[in-house]
Amino acid sequence: MSAQAASVAREARAERLGALVAERELDELIVGDLVNPGDAAPGAMANLRWLTGFTGTSGLALVAPSELLFFTDFRYVERARREVVPGFEHVQAERQLVPALAKRLRGRVGYDDAHTSVKVFRRLEELAPDGVELVPAAGLVERLRRSKDEGELAAIAAAAELTDGVYDWIRERGLAGRSEREVARAIEARYRELGAEPSFPPIVAAGENGAIGHHDPSEREIGRRELVVVDTGSVVDGYCSDCTRTLASGPVGEPELEIYELVARAQAAGLEAVRAGAEGVKADAAAREVIAAAGHGERFGHGLGHGVGLEVHEAPRLAPTSEDVLEVGDVVTVEPGVYLPGRFGVRIEDLVVVTEAGCRILSGWTKELVTCE
Repeated sequence: MSAQAASVAREARAERLGALVAERELDELIVGDLVNPGDAAPGAMANLRWLTGFTGTSGLALVAPSELLFFTDFRYVERARREVVPGFEHVQAERQLVPALAKRLRGRVGYDDAHTSVKVFRRLEELAPDGVELVPAAGLVERLRRSKDEGELAAIAAAAELTDGVYDWIRERGLAGRSEREVARAIEARYRELGAEPSFPPIVAAGENGAIGHHDPSEREIGRRELVVVDTGSVVDGYCSDCTRTLASGPVGEPELEIYELVARAQAAGLEAVRAGAEGVKADAAAREVIAAAGHGERFGHGLGHGVGLEVHEAPRLAPTSEDVLEVGDVVTVEPGVYLPGRFGVRIEDLVVVTEAGCRILSGWTKELVTCE
């Protein structure tokens, strides 16, 4: 998508959000991180980036049905002029963002109570003009972010393709005789060589460590006849990919092959269940029932999947406790696993786009058990 098309898409987002603000009977909505305003972590800026295009760490937006304001400080004034889509009035804070924001608040003002500290909330209450009512309004932006547009899907697909290439690179280099940490660091370096960043620290878990769902790579040397769970992804234009493959460092035994085939069947069942209108809990159950029928239900202890976009974990969720219903344009993972403590684990994960008829798989790397000696 061209820069002009991306700008037009973001202007449309601001209009949709303004309409949602009015629908919720709010006069204004604060968008941005109210935990560390002025020095926010990248993940905390996802809503603001989605809305405005701003990629810095110091920014807030105030959205009303008929007015759009963008706040930043001296460090980011020029970046904001270049990145923030047309339609926003730019306000430069003298030192801190919150006092500048508070002066412009009017009426019923929604704030994201999931990303607001008690300290900042009290500061807003103290500085806001008389008559301002701060109203919890978590999830409004995330609700609009769920269904990805053409440009977002293109970026996620590019990130998934890049990750496919990194798996090819892993296969060429081999695994046996290298430490988990060495492989993980090499994966991160490879993404950067390709002009991207990892979307999260890679998981490389060999043998018994594969039974730890989110294992931190260690100095353990990868043996020559064991399974290795590799979970990795990249970021392209701010959008993430996420893909897990379980690899073999050499010929493995029948128990490992049986579990691998079981997880592959469960993953296929999960993919078959993902479509617009499907409940997240039922998609999860489709894969979970396959594993439970084989006697390993208690060894699949996490949800089937999660949304992916500007953040590597976002709505919707596919899990036994999910209340989400899948919609066209959702991007989710489908990643069942079986984890046998002290022995090994298997997880197979694809990234998919939800469609009316089912799902479109973005992860292109083979799901056959690949040997990387």
